[in-house]
Amino acid sequence: MISKDTQANPLLSVFSGPEGCIPFNLLKTEHFMPAVEKGIESARQKLAALQSATGEVTFENTALALETMSEELDLASETYFNLFSAEADSEFQALAKEISPKLAAFSNDISLDAKVFARVKALHDRKAQLNLSGEQIKLVEKQYKGFVRNGALLGDAAKAELRKLDQELSTLGPQFSENLLKATNSFVHPIADESELEGLPASMCEALEAIAKERGVKERWALSLDMPIFIPFMKFSKNRSLREKMYRSYAARSIGGDTDNVKILQRISQLRFERARLLGFTTHADYVLAERMAGSPQTVISFLTRILDVAKPHAEKDVEDVRKLKQRLGDGADLKPWDFAYYSERLQEEKYSFDEGQVRPYFKLENVTEGAFRLAEKLFDLKFTRDESLPVYHPDVKAYRATDLKTGDFVGLFYTDYFPRPTKKGGAWMTALREQGFMQGKVRRPHVSIVCNFTKPTSTTPSLLTFNEVQTLFHEFGHALHGLLSKCNYRSVAGTNVFWDFVELPSQFMENWLLEKDVLDLFAVHYLTGEKMPHDLIQKLQAARKFQTGYMSIRQVSFGFLDMAWHAQDPSKVHDIFAFEDEVLAPTRILEKIPGTASSPSFAHIFAGGYSSGYYSYKWAEVLDADAFAYFKEKGLFNEEVARSYRDNILAKGGSEHPMELYKKFRGREPDPDALLKRDGLI
Repeated sequence: MISKDTQANPLLSVFSGPEGCIPFNLLKTEHFMPAVEKGIESARQKLAALQSATGEVTFENTALALETMSEELDLASETYFNLFSAEADSEFQALAKEISPKLAAFSNDISLDAKVFARVKALHDRKAQLNLSGEQIKLVEKQYKGFVRNGALLGDAAKAELRKLDQELSTLGPQFSENLLKATNSFVHPIADESELEGLPASMCEALEAIAKERGVKERWALSLDMPIFIPFMKFSKNRSLREKMYRSYAARSIGGDTDNVKILQRISQLRFERARLLGFTTHADYVLAERMAGSPQTVISFLTRILDVAKPHAEKDVEDVRKLKQRLGDGADLKPWDFAYYSERLQEEKYSFDEGQVRPYFKLENVTEGAFRLAEKLFDLKFTRDESLPVYHPDVKAYRATDLKTGDFVGLFYTDYFPRPTKKGGAWMTALREQGFMQGKVRRPHVSIVCNFTKPTSTTPSLLTFNEVQTLFHEFGHALHGLLSKCNYRSVAGTNVFWDFVELPSQFMENWLLEKDVLDLFAVHYLTGEKMPHDLIQKLQAARKFQTGYMSIRQVSFGFLDMAWHAQDPSKVHDIFAFEDEVLAPTRILEKIPGTASSPSFAHIFAGGYSSGYYSYKWAEVLDADAFAYFKEKGLFNEEVARSYRDNILAKGGSEHPMELYKKFRGREPDPDALLKRDGLI
């Protein structure tokens, strides 16, 4: 989509399209570096003015000046990194190695500047005397902490060392991400013999034909490691040897070879540790968690251990039930990791007369999207309208206007990007293309996007989602609502700019609605007949919700422990990552570890995605979302008062107040710490 043709650089002009939308159709690879450099130059001029400012320190001439200092740079760099993840060929990706160090250097120039910090500190010390709003005080506090946490109190030698660490770190995250994408894309398994497809749904066989054409293989079908292929293949393929090949390939991505991430992740963790020590913290986890609801590594470990202790007996029973089924089917008792998903699916069919193939015809992608929109309308008076005049960065992307149903006011722009491609990272995420808040002279509405990797349509079948994919769409849509419905004045505290163990509340909260008949009736209709999902199938879906909750809890907890193991100690002690993972994950292991595989080299969340020392937040936020949804169940699913309180106190406030205070305003009390375990049937 990004071409090499030369033309005027749109990133250097004010965006004149509808609502200031990004002119994706005009952007080219060569536009970004000049725009970043120009943005840095402009920001340096504003920085110089701030450094030389005299007179009384005020909110406007210090806090607001800092908030708006790098607007042009933010526009160019944020657009670049959004495309880096969603639509980037090798040439575009390579730019990150030039752009990231420049951004890191400029960030250090601000955060390590003694004159600017003196003004920030003076404002922070006087904040109680200045008649500031609560949000303004929060911004002042955030800026002050940001300076301190980025070295403002260090001596000159330590500041120079911090710059050095940040420069190196700025290149390693993008390199980790690039290696993982290349490792995933490099795998292709051609299939010529139709017998190798035994057990796979017809729609998936069509998808494998499409992959063969895309990858240019001569055979009729081909397997890839893209999630919409890998997950259903492991669930449905009867070919055990091929399941093993797929599992080993997936679990060994970026281990060795040209896409090796082992040395990179070790270096990342070491640099983070050294950086934290330089700033006066014991470990990187201590540094991160000082600005989280959890507060400390000890709290996180205790939280994860509590779930482990309760869930592990259930998880062991889950695995034993699968093992017994395998044996009962005459396939032996030897249960390998590549067997688990396949026989779990068979066990679920047996226990509930349910398999995901039954529900997929009711989850046509377009209908699911419309269902998310209708739920937002019922809860939050939000209306989405497709706008084909808005430029997009790939033909798969769709753009919408969001408006307030009652007032007609513009709320924001919303983009969807649903299908995998070689130029796109795996996984799913929400991103702000433009944060809500003050920018270019006034408070502006947000532009947000959700990016996923769902099952693609074929020539004969639309995109029919698994229930897990439906959950993913609603999850990311929850993040999008957090961004869209923000009503803050300043971008730094708006939308999803909240503590990371709070940010998953709005996303995971939205998943709860998918087990309610009143919600499924809004959109779950058979793609051929138009009939609503039958009540008995909904009941099976609800019953299956608690299927293997013990196993799934332990799986998530294991990732949380691994994250903390890398970041809550001195990682220089880790010489063999395989032995290290074996030791760390031993308490959570309920399936055999396969030699030559490891999670860390593909653990992009913590090494390239911002979740370092924060992966536990998924489970932490599950406690919040379980407790929050219970409130809706108590008062009525579509209770206007509860929905308004949730919108006004959770979604609209961003990070303008402490998250626990916001939650108490919504719920009337702190969350029940056992809400999640109760919902999952573990206590």
